Amino acid sequence: MIQRTKTLSNVRQNTLPDTKTLSNVRQNTLPDTKTLSNVRQNTLYKRNPEKGFFYRFGGQMIEKTVYIGKQDFYDVIRSNGGIWTDSKERPILCVTKSLEHDSLYWAIPMGDLSHRKNEAQQRIHVYLAKDSTNIESCYYHLGTTNKQSLFFISDIVPITDKYIERAYTSFGSPVIIKNKQVTVEIERKVGRILAYEKANPNYFRQHITDLKKFLLSELI
Repeated sequence: MIQRTKTLSNVRQNTLPDTKTLSNVRQNTLPDTKTLSNVRQNTLYKRNPEKGFFYRFGGQMIEKTVYIGKQDFYDVIRSNGGIWTDSKERPILCVTKSLEHDSLYWAIPMGDLSHRKNEAQQRIHVYLAKDSTNIESCYYHLGTTNKQSLFFISDIVPITDKYIERAYTSFGSPVIIKNKQVTVEIERKVGRILAYEKANPNYFRQHITDLKKFLLSELI
């Protein structure tokens, strides 16, 4: 009888995995937090490509990508003394990251030139035809993306990820400006506008300087 009990004990020990083995099994079969996060992001992307694209990259903007800003952001512009009259879901192009903070970006509104009335198109062309030494020649830019797009350079704003609603999409895919000629010229004009703003704080209607100070204070 004693021998039988000892034999059964040995059988149990040889057939049942020890605690360490069970722990390893659990670790190898259960997805880690990062894997679960990726699954959620991919599921979100399938259900809502616009929001999914943004969150797949950690909820961070990517340069040369087009987004839709939250309405709260335009309230922030107004509360800091700026003027923003556009009531539409205006696409904004993330041009570049600010040198002042890793989480601050510069973005410009954009639209479709063909949606403008003839008189508005003529006025824009007047600005575009100005001498390159005139700062007003940098107020707009026309560039070919998937269509003839109008970039409102002088309406540039600083912005953070907090105020991005989603990526702007076309035919289900995020819009990324890949035309080098377009992006180089936009960056040149943006540089001149920001240099002019630095020398003349709050010169432009959106009050770039005060808006930037406010956003930087939120990032501290």
